[in-house]
Amino acid sequence: MTDTAAPHRPDPGGATAPPSSTRSPRATGHRTRTRVAVTAALLAALAAVLVHTLHSGDNQSAPGRLLAGYAVAWALFAAAVWAVRTIPARAATVLVLAGSAAIALAGLTAQPRTSNDMYRYAWDGRVQAAGISPYAHPPAAPQLTRLRDDWLFPPPQACKGWGITRTDDGLCVRINRPTVPTIYPPLAEGWYLAVHTLSPADSRHKPLQVGGAVLAFATTLALLRVLRRRGDPRRAPARAALWAWCPAVALEAVNNAHIDTLGVLCVVLALGTATAGVRRGALLGAAIAVKILPVLALPGALSGQRGPARVLRVVAAVVGTVALAYLPYVAASGAGVLGYLPGYLHEEGYEPGHVHRFALLRLVLPDAAAGATAAVVLALIGLFVWWRGDPARPWRGALLLTGATLLLFSPSYPWYSLLVVALVAMDGRWEWLTVTLAGTALYLGGRLLPGFPLQACAYGCAALVIATGAYLRSGRARRIVASHVGNRSPRPGPGQLDR
Repeated sequence: MTDTAAPHRPDPGGATAPPSSTRSPRATGHRTRTRVAVTAALLAALAAVLVHTLHSGDNQSAPGRLLAGYAVAWALFAAAVWAVRTIPARAATVLVLAGSAAIALAGLTAQPRTSNDMYRYAWDGRVQAAGISPYAHPPAAPQLTRLRDDWLFPPPQACKGWGITRTDDGLCVRINRPTVPTIYPPLAEGWYLAVHTLSPADSRHKPLQVGGAVLAFATTLALLRVLRRRGDPRRAPARAALWAWCPAVALEAVNNAHIDTLGVLCVVLALGTATAGVRRGALLGAAIAVKILPVLALPGALSGQRGPARVLRVVAAVVGTVALAYLPYVAASGAGVLGYLPGYLHEEGYEPGHVHRFALLRLVLPDAAAGATAAVVLALIGLFVWWRGDPARPWRGALLLTGATLLLFSPSYPWYSLLVVALVAMDGRWEWLTVTLAGTALYLGGRLLPGFPLQACAYGCAALVIATGAYLRSGRARRIVASHVGNRSPRPGPGQLDR
């Protein structure tokens, strides 16, 4: 079917208004320049707000100011993404890349403000550079005394400030959970070692933040490539902007330098640049060897693949890649490579009978049944994604399962949803970004309004927005709208009946 130009209609003065397709190049260029200028101004304002927010305090001393700054940043982000939709693809691509760089630079302007995970990363890199397995000893172990400095282990007289704790033995330390081994998988540990090796002496937190900025920008480039090749090239920049300009990227991927970003990049490459086979499985296995959460993308990676041979190739590549990544650490530490993972799961309330999770299910189910119900629901979603998912859009099933998992488990850590942000950029279903907003509200607002009500409200609102978005995208909603529009149309005259 070909588009036809709208007929000319006389204006009240009797002149004929030209159709939009006959606008002069000069007028079209002026409109484009105006839209580019508006979008650039919104991005500049977004970067400025992020810088101001990062310098307004930390999550312990100023959670209210941080929440207010984040709210303004998200509003500017939404406006910028909306504005870039009407800009030609080439100019929009330049804006996406420039904006991605600006947002990353904003995240570099301050030391971490809401998470001290980065300090564990720096310590693990230092330990490995000394030839010691990061799984062998906790940071407070006397075997590692020679590796301590005044940055990660401040002297007693300076044992105060955000992120600094004191162990039962009186050791002052900036690293969280200093009395237990590390929790991070082997490719994450490899990243920490690489950053430490390439960093100048006494550079402290900045190299890890720069590494986060590089990973975030690389993910933007990967998204642009994937969306151009496997989607609509005209919409690719606006989709990529959902990741490139997202405030969560500046705050969690860059400022807090969360290792999740490396896993996100691997998932984007696995689902967007490889077909269902060994290469896709290897990339997905690499993501899992960075952070366990990307395992939720596996059913999406297998979407529509019912042949046993192809499924086996992907799964074998995933398992083989994870096993190879762990092998050198297993040789050095044995079963200790699990680190603090079992203790973390217990601490965070992921064991049966705990009530720190499953906020939405606990509204309608007994606490003891919430965990089992969540497992069953997610298993069914995973099977549906694998069996009925779209093999041309494997990221769609990955978004459904990953987003549903975060909704049901309702974590208070917004960086867990960085993977959701990237999958939203690939699929365009922006309503899933509310999962990130829910985690941020819970993480920062928990100090202002602690307890279960905030958890249930934050994730309940996210679930409502997502359900509304799914309904509006459904065929039934389109039919209702079409029927409503049809009922308002004038009755056809003679000779205008449907042919």
